[in-house]
Amino acid sequence: MIYKNFQDMGLSALGMGAMRLPVIDGEDSRIDEPAAAEMVAYAMEHGINYYDTAWGYHEGNSETVMGRILNQYPRSTYYLATKFPGYDLSNMDKAEEIFEKQLEKCRVDYFDFYLFHNVCEMNIDAYLDEKYGIFDYLMKQKEKGRIRHLGFSAHGSYDVMKRFLDAYGEHMEFCQIQLNYLDWSFQNAKEKVELLNAHHIPVWVMEPLRGGRLASLSAEDSDRLKALRPDEDVPAWAFRFLQGIPEVKMILSGMSDFAQMQDNIHTFETDKPLDEQEKKVLFEIADSMVKHIALPCTACRYCTSHCPQELDIPMLLELYNEHCFTGGGFLAPMALQAVPKEKQPGACIGCKSCEAVCPQQIKISEAMADFAEKLNG
Repeated sequence: MIYKNFQDMGLSALGMGAMRLPVIDGEDSRIDEPAAAEMVAYAMEHGINYYDTAWGYHEGNSETVMGRILNQYPRSTYYLATKFPGYDLSNMDKAEEIFEKQLEKCRVDYFDFYLFHNVCEMNIDAYLDEKYGIFDYLMKQKEKGRIRHLGFSAHGSYDVMKRFLDAYGEHMEFCQIQLNYLDWSFQNAKEKVELLNAHHIPVWVMEPLRGGRLASLSAEDSDRLKALRPDEDVPAWAFRFLQGIPEVKMILSGMSDFAQMQDNIHTFETDKPLDEQEKKVLFEIADSMVKHIALPCTACRYCTSHCPQELDIPMLLELYNEHCFTGGGFLAPMALQAVPKEKQPGACIGCKSCEAVCPQQIKISEAMADFAEKLNG
């Protein structure tokens, strides 16, 4: 196992995420605890020392199950991370109640790593609102030693991350973002890494395989990679890409079965970052994947000055592309919760004034109608 230095600690470069544990009969809330325990035992034996859970994973059962499993091991042999569930605005005034319950569920006296969960457009105002006292409460827990390292995770835009960092950046020790070779451009991950680097905040990676999307490529794309590294499996390429980013200290993988864990641990026995030619091929594959689905908006903003509804069309098209590429998901609906109804896709009147000036000749009115239908479906 490769280890990364973080302050005075040696963290396994691969961490076990507990969001996609094996389940019974396909029911997310019914974790197959013996199977999960077998995976943790194998992870421990092969050097993984970082375990990441959260209040809402597996419909609230991930912390409880991981607490029971990890309780079988000496507390000094693993690092445990969980998060304050700010993705639900009804939790904002319950920081103390939730934190105490998390300690109980996880059967620990302290968390090695604790995060503001999912800083995004929907909750940034509440996270920064002093009336909730979330930041002050978590800082007090850190002073008491009940939180050893405080950070945040973010699915929001660059601008949302910047607002959070402007307020709390000097107190944040790490940040967890969605980072992989597809989102390097598609979700502006490169700029987010640069922003964190400017604040001297190391990067924790989530979704290294884009929910499994990058673990299974087309036969043609797989052959291109095989020709460059005959002994490397397709999923390993995504991890090798991340190994070449110096700011990355932790790569989390939500492994859902024993075979995935074996394969990933095998990959992290060696550090083999990609060279420039290999990265070029990966980015070409990523561009091809996106172009098959995404609309080619360049955010030139010619359209916005011609929209009688004053919609932020480039922003909406960016969310539409994400929603289409993922086949749904929570990111676009979550981001749109921060957008007034009269500025959402359904507010488009189909006048096509924007289309008349679009250099990419995007059928914007059709995209807005389709987006509104997908969101209401």
